[in-house]
Amino acid sequence: MGQQEVSDFLKKYNKKWFTSKEIAYKLNVSTGSVINNLSKLRKSKQVYFKPAGRANQYLYKYKK
Repeated sequence: MGQQEVSDFLKKYNKKWFTSKEIAYKLNVSTGSVINNLSKLRKSKQVYFKPAGRANQYLYKYKK
């Protein structure tokens, strides 16, 4: 499981925001793996992110 799978998933649903937990569930992989890959995507500015209301939880969306 790598950044490409997470990126492809977010591209597929590019109009919707997801938590890392939702992405992990949909891709049937661990939340830790998704968080690690989302962190890399954030650093390379390939995804939008915003606080989800809870401490240390974010919503993610593919950047067009």
